[in-house]
Amino acid sequence: MHTVVERELELKLVLSPERSIPVPARLTYRTDDPYAVHVTFHVGTDHPVDWTFARELLVEGVFRPCGHGDVRIWPTKVDGRSVVLMALSSPDGDALLEAPSAQVSAWLERTLRVVPPGSETGQLGIDDGLAELLATTTGRSRAEELYLNDPWPSDESRPEEGA
Repeated sequence: MHTVVERELELKLVLSPERSIPVPARLTYRTDDPYAVHVTFHVGTDHPVDWTFARELLVEGVFRPCGHGDVRIWPTKVDGRSVVLMALSSPDGDALLEAPSAQVSAWLERTLRVVPPGSETGQLGIDDGLAELLATTTGRSRAEELYLNDPWPSDESRPEEGA
């Protein structure tokens, strides 16, 4: 069973140093996608805008500037409030979003309790998948079964007599 950690919050889309508009957003973390965070922005259109990036990037961005390219995140203060700024770039345009640090940090702490850093691979079921793949069938390993049922003749096959 997978766990989902969500948080609704209001971000600000920064249009200029003096002007910003509120943007309702949802932060989502799913244990079946343990390395990623998903941010959905409701920008007043029929279709919300979804962004996905590394959870580690957001965790680091709460404390210090990080990221490059499409997603850059850094902490700062605006009018005495601690905020996290997210600069997002896509072929459709660029956006600078301001999020309240306390709310983002509290949500991140919940995700880190559900899946501590360094334990993400355990959530992916890779070990279970490998165990199933390598499970023995009729006393033989899966690899042996595949080898014995090889549809291609080996290089050592002899031509048929009379050929």
